[in-house]
Amino acid sequence: MQKNAIITGASRGIGRAVALELAQQGIQVILIARNSQELTELQTQIEQAGGKADFYALDIAQASEVQPAIEQMLSKYSQVDYLINNAGVGSFQEFEAFEEAELDRILNVNIKGTFLLTKALVKHMKTRQQGHIVTIASDVSKRTFPNGSVYCASKYAQDALMSALRKEVRSAGIKVSTIYPGLVDTHFNGNKPGEDDNKNWLKPEDIAQSVSYVLNAPAHVVVDELMIHPLEQEY
Repeated sequence: MQKNAIITGASRGIGRAVALELAQQGIQVILIARNSQELTELQTQIEQAGGKADFYALDIAQASEVQPAIEQMLSKYSQVDYLINNAGVGSFQEFEAFEEAELDRILNVNIKGTFLLTKALVKHMKTRQQGHIVTIASDVSKRTFPNGSVYCASKYAQDALMSALRKEVRSAGIKVSTIYPGLVDTHFNGNKPGEDDNKNWLKPEDIAQSVSYVLNAPAHVVVDELMIHPLEQEY
Protein backbone atom coordinates (compact mmCIF):
# COMPACT_ATOMS: atom_id res chain seq x y z
CA MET A 1 0.00 0.00 0.00
CA GLN A 2 1.18 3.53 -0.80
CA LYS A 3 2.80 5.24 2.20
CA ASN A 4 2.20 8.96 2.76
CA ALA A 5 4.41 11.40 4.66
CA ILE A 6 3.75 15.00 5.70
CA ILE A 7 6.92 17.09 5.95
CA THR A 8 6.91 20.61 7.42
CA GLY A 9 9.53 23.19 6.54
CA ALA A 10 9.86 21.26 3.29
CA SER A 11 10.91 24.03 0.92
CA ARG A 12 14.56 24.25 1.99
CA GLY A 13 17.38 22.63 3.90
CA ILE A 14 16.64 19.56 5.97
CA GLY A 15 12.96 19.40 5.02
CA ARG A 16 13.77 19.50 1.33
CA ALA A 17 16.40 16.78 1.72
CA VAL A 18 13.96 14.59 3.67
CA ALA A 19 11.34 15.02 0.96
CA LEU A 20 13.77 13.98 -1.76
CA GLU A 21 14.99 10.99 0.27
CA LEU A 22 11.52 9.67 1.07
CA ALA A 23 10.18 10.27 -2.43
CA GLN A 24 13.09 8.25 -3.80
CA GLN A 25 11.90 5.38 -1.60
CA GLY A 26 8.45 5.49 -3.20
CA ILE A 27 6.71 7.40 -0.42
CA GLN A 28 4.12 10.01 -1.42
CA VAL A 29 5.42 13.22 0.16
CA ILE A 30 3.06 16.00 1.22
CA LEU A 31 5.11 19.17 1.48
CA ILE A 32 4.28 22.01 3.87
CA ALA A 33 5.95 25.43 4.00
CA ARG A 34 4.98 29.05 3.44
CA ASN A 35 6.75 29.67 0.12
CA SER A 36 4.53 28.27 -2.64
CA GLN A 37 7.09 28.97 -5.37
CA GLU A 38 9.79 26.91 -3.66
CA LEU A 39 7.27 24.15 -2.96
CA THR A 40 6.21 24.10 -6.61
CA GLU A 41 9.83 23.79 -7.71
CA LEU A 42 10.45 20.92 -5.29
CA GLN A 43 7.27 19.14 -6.35
CA THR A 44 8.36 19.39 -9.99
CA GLN A 45 11.83 18.05 -9.19
CA ILE A 46 10.38 15.07 -7.32
CA GLU A 47 7.86 14.25 -10.03
CA GLN A 48 10.44 14.54 -12.81
CA ALA A 49 12.50 11.96 -10.93
CA GLY A 50 9.52 9.60 -10.85
CA GLY A 51 8.31 10.38 -7.34
CA LYS A 52 4.96 11.55 -6.01
CA ALA A 53 4.53 14.93 -4.32
CA ASP A 54 1.80 17.31 -3.27
CA PHE A 55 2.08 20.56 -1.33
CA TYR A 56 0.18 22.95 0.92
CA ALA A 57 1.48 26.48 1.42
CA LEU A 58 0.48 27.53 4.93
CA ASP A 59 1.62 28.88 8.29
CA ILE A 60 1.87 25.96 10.70
CA ALA A 61 1.42 28.30 13.69
CA GLN A 62 -2.14 29.15 12.58
CA ALA A 63 -4.76 26.60 13.61
CA SER A 64 -7.16 28.17 11.11
CA GLU A 65 -4.80 27.09 8.32
CA VAL A 66 -3.54 23.79 9.72
CA GLN A 67 -6.82 22.05 10.54
CA PRO A 68 -8.53 22.58 7.15
CA ALA A 69 -5.36 21.50 5.35
CA ILE A 70 -5.10 18.27 7.35
CA GLU A 71 -8.77 17.55 6.70
CA GLN A 72 -8.17 18.02 2.97
CA MET A 73 -5.16 15.70 3.08
CA LEU A 74 -7.05 12.96 4.90
CA SER A 75 -9.95 13.28 2.48
CA LYS A 76 -7.61 13.06 -0.49
CA TYR A 77 -5.21 10.36 0.72
CA SER A 78 -7.34 8.55 3.36
CA GLN A 79 -4.26 7.89 5.48
CA VAL A 80 -1.09 9.58 6.70
CA ASP A 81 1.61 7.18 7.81
CA TYR A 82 4.38 9.59 8.76
CA LEU A 83 4.59 13.14 10.12
CA ILE A 84 7.99 14.83 9.96
CA ASN A 85 7.96 17.93 12.19
CA ASN A 86 10.89 19.81 10.72
CA ALA A 87 9.92 23.49 10.49
CA GLY A 88 11.87 25.67 12.89
CA VAL A 89 13.19 29.19 13.39
CA GLY A 90 15.65 30.84 15.76
CA SER A 91 17.73 33.89 16.51
CA PHE A 92 20.56 34.51 18.92
CA GLN A 93 21.28 37.54 21.11
CA GLU A 94 21.71 38.53 24.73
CA PHE A 95 18.71 37.75 26.91
CA GLU A 96 17.76 41.37 27.60
CA ALA A 97 17.87 42.22 23.88
CA PHE A 98 15.02 39.86 22.97
CA GLU A 99 11.76 41.58 22.13
CA GLU A 100 8.39 40.01 22.86
CA ALA A 101 7.62 39.78 19.14
CA GLU A 102 10.72 37.67 18.53
CA LEU A 103 9.88 35.44 21.49
CA ASP A 104 6.42 34.90 20.00
CA ARG A 105 7.81 34.18 16.53
CA ILE A 106 10.16 31.46 17.76
CA LEU A 107 7.70 29.81 20.14
CA ASN A 108 4.86 29.96 17.62
CA VAL A 109 6.78 27.99 15.00
CA ASN A 110 8.86 25.67 17.16
CA ILE A 111 6.24 24.82 19.79
CA LYS A 112 2.79 25.83 18.59
CA GLY A 113 3.41 24.66 15.03
CA THR A 114 4.68 21.27 16.20
CA PHE A 115 1.72 20.98 18.57
CA LEU A 116 -0.92 21.90 15.97
CA LEU A 117 0.32 19.55 13.23
CA THR A 118 0.79 16.67 15.63
CA LYS A 119 -2.56 17.17 17.36
CA ALA A 120 -4.34 17.28 14.01
CA LEU A 121 -2.98 13.82 13.12
CA VAL A 122 -2.86 11.90 16.41
CA LYS A 123 -6.57 11.01 16.39
CA HIS A 124 -6.23 9.69 12.81
CA MET A 125 -3.20 7.60 13.76
CA LYS A 126 -4.93 6.26 16.88
CA THR A 127 -7.90 5.16 14.78
CA ARG A 128 -5.55 3.28 12.45
CA GLN A 129 -3.50 1.94 15.40
CA GLN A 130 -0.32 2.91 13.60
CA GLY A 131 1.75 5.89 12.54
CA HIS A 132 5.14 7.44 13.09
CA ILE A 133 5.87 11.00 14.23
CA VAL A 134 9.46 12.18 13.75
CA THR A 135 10.48 15.58 15.09
CA ILE A 136 13.70 17.29 14.02
CA ALA A 137 14.63 19.08 17.21
CA SER A 138 18.22 20.19 17.96
CA ASP A 139 21.12 19.18 20.14
CA VAL A 140 20.23 22.28 22.18
CA SER A 141 17.17 20.37 23.33
CA LYS A 142 19.75 18.85 25.69
CA ARG A 143 22.14 21.75 26.37
CA THR A 144 22.26 25.55 26.47
CA PHE A 145 24.66 28.25 25.29
CA PRO A 146 25.06 32.03 25.70
CA ASN A 147 22.71 34.15 23.54
CA GLY A 148 20.54 31.11 22.85
CA SER A 149 18.03 31.47 25.69
CA VAL A 150 14.81 31.67 23.67
CA TYR A 151 15.82 29.15 21.01
CA CYS A 152 17.05 26.67 23.63
CA ALA A 153 13.83 27.13 25.62
CA SER A 154 11.76 26.41 22.52
CA LYS A 155 13.72 23.26 21.76
CA TYR A 156 13.60 22.01 25.36
CA ALA A 157 9.83 22.49 25.25
CA GLN A 158 9.53 20.77 21.87
CA ASP A 159 11.51 17.83 23.21
CA ALA A 160 9.30 17.59 26.32
CA LEU A 161 6.18 17.74 24.16
CA MET A 162 7.31 14.74 22.14
CA SER A 163 8.67 12.83 25.14
CA ALA A 164 5.32 13.01 26.93
CA LEU A 165 3.40 12.20 23.74
CA ARG A 166 5.59 9.14 23.21
CA LYS A 167 4.38 7.70 26.51
CA GLU A 168 0.73 8.50 25.71
CA VAL A 169 0.47 6.95 22.26
CA ARG A 170 2.80 3.95 22.38
CA SER A 171 -0.06 1.64 23.39
CA ALA A 172 -1.97 2.82 20.29
CA GLY A 173 0.79 1.55 18.01
CA ILE A 174 2.17 5.02 17.27
CA LYS A 175 5.92 5.57 17.23
CA VAL A 176 7.37 8.93 18.29
CA SER A 177 11.01 9.65 17.46
CA THR A 178 13.11 12.77 18.01
CA ILE A 179 16.30 13.57 16.11
CA TYR A 180 18.76 16.05 17.61
CA PRO A 181 21.12 17.49 14.97
CA GLY A 182 24.14 19.59 15.77
CA LEU A 183 25.44 22.14 13.27
CA VAL A 184 23.87 21.68 9.83
CA ASP A 185 24.86 23.59 6.68
CA THR A 186 21.51 25.21 5.81
CA HIS A 187 19.95 28.68 5.51
CA PHE A 188 19.06 28.61 9.21
CA ASN A 189 19.46 31.98 10.96
CA GLY A 190 20.69 33.65 7.79
CA ASN A 191 23.54 31.24 7.08
CA LYS A 192 24.60 30.63 3.50
CA PRO A 193 25.08 26.95 2.64
CA GLY A 194 28.44 26.07 1.16
CA GLU A 195 30.55 28.69 2.94
CA ASP A 196 34.04 27.59 3.95
CA ASP A 197 33.31 28.00 7.67
CA ASN A 198 30.54 25.43 7.37
CA LYS A 199 32.25 22.90 5.13
CA ASN A 200 32.61 20.27 7.86
CA TRP A 201 29.13 20.72 9.29
CA LEU A 202 26.42 18.13 8.78
CA LYS A 203 24.65 18.26 5.44
CA PRO A 204 20.85 18.21 5.12
CA GLU A 205 21.22 14.81 3.44
CA ASP A 206 22.82 13.45 6.63
CA ILE A 207 19.67 14.26 8.56
CA ALA A 208 17.48 12.91 5.75
CA GLN A 209 19.32 9.59 5.99
CA SER A 210 18.78 9.63 9.76
CA VAL A 211 15.04 10.09 9.21
CA SER A 212 15.07 7.20 6.76
CA TYR A 213 16.90 5.01 9.29
CA VAL A 214 14.34 5.80 11.99
CA LEU A 215 11.34 5.20 9.72
CA ASN A 216 12.71 1.93 8.36
CA ALA A 217 13.26 0.28 11.72
CA PRO A 218 11.40 -3.05 12.08
CA ALA A 219 7.77 -2.82 13.19
CA HIS A 220 8.61 -3.94 16.74
CA VAL A 221 11.38 -1.32 17.10
CA VAL A 222 11.11 2.40 17.84
CA VAL A 223 14.11 4.72 17.86
CA ASP A 224 13.08 7.11 20.63
CA GLU A 225 15.99 9.53 20.27
CA LEU A 226 18.88 10.01 17.86
CA MET A 227 21.66 12.58 18.45
CA ILE A 228 23.91 13.44 15.50
CA HIS A 229 26.85 15.89 15.31
CA PRO A 230 29.62 16.83 12.90
CA LEU A 231 32.88 15.33 14.13
CA GLU A 232 34.49 18.75 14.58
CA GLN A 233 31.73 20.27 16.73
CA GLU A 234 32.45 20.92 20.40
CA TYR A 235 29.37 20.53 22.58
